[in-house]
Amino acid sequence: MSSEISLRIDGGVVRVKAGSSVAAALRVAGGTGIARSSVSGQARAPFCGMGVCQECRVQVDGRRVLACQTVCAEGMQVETTA
Repeated sequence: MSSEISLRIDGGVVRVKAGSSVAAALRVAGGTGIARSSVSGQARAPFCGMGVCQECRVQVDGRRVLACQTVCAEGMQVETTA
């Protein structure tokens, strides 16, 4: 069993340690961790790390989820709205 998995974030392949959150994968993918843009166009990223602030909303395999509360899976497709 490999200790790393691959997933796609906005079309790019990202490798992360198995068990990592999508929020962590966002950080690995682009260094900024940006998950979405606010209605006024400001960049938003995970803030609280426990799902309360909901700043880390992304689409995973077509479903809207909180990146900080979602564990990465092999082949997962993540789309940000940033």
